[in-house]
Amino acid sequence: MCLAVPGQVLSIAEPPPDRENDALFRTGKVSFGGIVREVSLAYVPEAIVGNYVIVHVGFALSILDEDEAQATLQDLNQLGGLTS
Repeated sequence: MCLAVPGQVLSIAEPPPDRENDALFRTGKVSFGGIVREVSLAYVPEAIVGNYVIVHVGFALSILDEDEAQATLQDLNQLGGLTS
């Protein structure tokens, strides 16, 4: 079974100068209920700071509605699923 977790995009890193037009090098800091990780944003080029995204193995796969993201995070916290 695979698990994708919602997180909020806190910041987006600029790609290296030689890759500025290459979406594959787009990354951002994403918060998972307070735990912050760097995530690839290659699959969600339209993502902006403040969006919630679904993340699996370090890749944001889609943008998620904030209410749905909060409900999922609350469920995971109740299960003890978000630990550092």
